[in-house]
Amino acid sequence: MTLSNSYTARCWRESDAWVVHVVELDETARTARLSQVEAVAHDLVARFGGPKATSARVVIDLQVHDDLMNLLNAAAAARQDRDRVSVEAVTMRRCVARRLVAEGFGMKEVAALLGLSVVRAQQLAADGSHALQRSPARPAVAATSRSSPVVASVPPRQKPHGSYQHEAFVYRGDDDFLAGTVPFVLDAVSLDQPVLVAVTMPRLVELQAAVGPDAPGVQYVDMAELGANPARIIPAWRAFVDSHGAEGRPVRGIGEPVWAGRRATEIAECQLHEALLNLAVEPDTPLWLLCPYDADALPGPVLEEACRSHPSLREGEHYRGSTSYGGVHHVDRLFGGRLPDPPEGTPATSFCAEDVADVRRRVSRFGAESGLSPDRTTDLVLAAAEVATNSIRHGGGRGVLRMWRQGDAVVCEFTDRGHITDPLAGRRVPSLSTEGGRGLWLANQLCDLVQIRSAASGTAVRLVSWL
Repeated sequence: MTLSNSYTARCWRESDAWVVHVVELDETARTARLSQVEAVAHDLVARFGGPKATSARVVIDLQVHDDLMNLLNAAAAARQDRDRVSVEAVTMRRCVARRLVAEGFGMKEVAALLGLSVVRAQQLAADGSHALQRSPARPAVAATSRSSPVVASVPPRQKPHGSYQHEAFVYRGDDDFLAGTVPFVLDAVSLDQPVLVAVTMPRLVELQAAVGPDAPGVQYVDMAELGANPARIIPAWRAFVDSHGAEGRPVRGIGEPVWAGRRATEIAECQLHEALLNLAVEPDTPLWLLCPYDADALPGPVLEEACRSHPSLREGEHYRGSTSYGGVHHVDRLFGGRLPDPPEGTPATSFCAEDVADVRRRVSRFGAESGLSPDRTTDLVLAAAEVATNSIRHGGGRGVLRMWRQGDAVVCEFTDRGHITDPLAGRRVPSLSTEGGRGLWLANQLCDLVQIRSAASGTAVRLVSWL
């Protein structure tokens, strides 16, 4: 038998199971779940493919009858379209999900076929006829401990929202903040809609006191902790929707990633985050997200940027669509832009596949000399190794490393000739069943800030650790 470094595993549905057949080995196995097909195929290759088979590549060839395969191909094309949040793309995925269910596929199999979470697949396959159980409206808001208590009555019950709403709420001071957010939360409570509130202290405490500590379905998170690295916020919203938005149940959120006193680099990444939220959540996801901005504390350019990243604006009792909203094109401009130049005279070191160990040594030495603790230096080295490996794999086989200290930041920058086409790279929880997508995600878990900018001319990734 000739050993191969690549195997094709054909799989098809037979009765209530999936058949997995590795062509080159002529070996077959069965599994109950489509999500297990890849693991079963690798197991067959490892058992029958010889001593080097454990490192072989396995290509899954899904066999489905023609008309259904055409639908799957169309859905995949829509998912890869530049306008990833288009109504057409969502409609196609919904059509495919419902067709798969009608064909007898389980919900986990539908999710695996469409590359979605199980909760999202359930939302797409649902017929929209489910009824929500509503709890009685609360009569009023308890007064806060502030010297000028804010009392807000529950607004009239509204029809549950059925699509994604991303709004900027421009307020002035604490009283205005509570006047806009408390009714928003209480209305959700009256409609039995789960709410995640992510704002900074002390407003978090004030809002919780005004709503009432025992309000059902309301979660509170300190945004200073959750959003210290803004790239970690989108995964949190996705996890919240997946946990509480099953079968199309409407949910709400309040997220304030930008506040006075944040560093300029942090605000830049928060602004990219706000723009990416318009891509990260599909338009028929029933999430109503309110993003407060303090007009008394934030400079004008920050408020102007909020108008470009939010389709809708709310200020006091006034509500309007944003005339400067940029959509996908605004994401392209931010993600494809340039980071500020490194300090003049910053040395540049080229590296290739054989130099990753040297990159680790250089970053370790620089982190220690700059004053990072041993543990944080180790984190930075691990992140640097992941990004350097990405440059080698996807950036033409080599990259350039620059390191400098700027204010209270230790910065490691990697540049290469590759092009990251997915601006959400590093902001999705990587799947256990795929090899790629972990490097930038891991970097975001290890570093205080990760800045990514990529265009056809190349990619820059900056790893930042605060001293």
